[in-house]
Amino acid sequence: MPSKSILSCWFRRWVGRLTIASEQTQAYQLGVAYLERVQSILPDPQMVDVKSNLRDRVSICNWIGKQIETVNRSLQLHLNACHECFNPGDRRSIQIFAVPFAASVQLDGFCNINANPIAILVDVGRVAPPDWLALVAHEYAHAHLGYPGHDRQYTQVLSHLCLGLGFAQPSFSPDDRSIYCWPPYSSSIDPLAWWRGES
Repeated sequence: MPSKSILSCWFRRWVGRLTIASEQTQAYQLGVAYLERVQSILPDPQMVDVKSNLRDRVSICNWIGKQIETVNRSLQLHLNACHECFNPGDRRSIQIFAVPFAASVQLDGFCNINANPIAILVDVGRVAPPDWLALVAHEYAHAHLGYPGHDRQYTQVLSHLCLGLGFAQPSFSPDDRSIYCWPPYSSSIDPLAWWRGES
């Protein structure tokens, strides 16, 4: 018969494994709930399609369940920096969320002007953390105006933001397509690596 110390050691390891499994299950469930929440804000829920990603679904949901509040707090700081560029009376009610966009979407950020409050969604896996503010500023200009275009008025608002945030000014040329990704930022090679917790 095994000694009490061996049984005690085995029991502690067994309880430890149960605790880790329970924490993983809880993180996964929080991740799934979060993804469902952001899907409800998007015009097409398939813009976020983690459930069909059989290879990465568990690791992505676990990571989101453990880390998303920290990431969203960082994004909120960037949103607040954009707000500071305008008088309080000119600031719209805007919410911001990190989200892993489906590869088919080919967007780094998205502003849903029809959400209440307006919602900015940013795929933080597609952009290096030092460049998150640039992407938030681009989407904030859409939110501030309340429409998706990149016209002269958009360029003026973005230029105002760039001045306040320390970015280079965009071109005012109407046919300059660089406005579609201004302020400039670098893109990640493997966006899902961040969401799997590999960055």
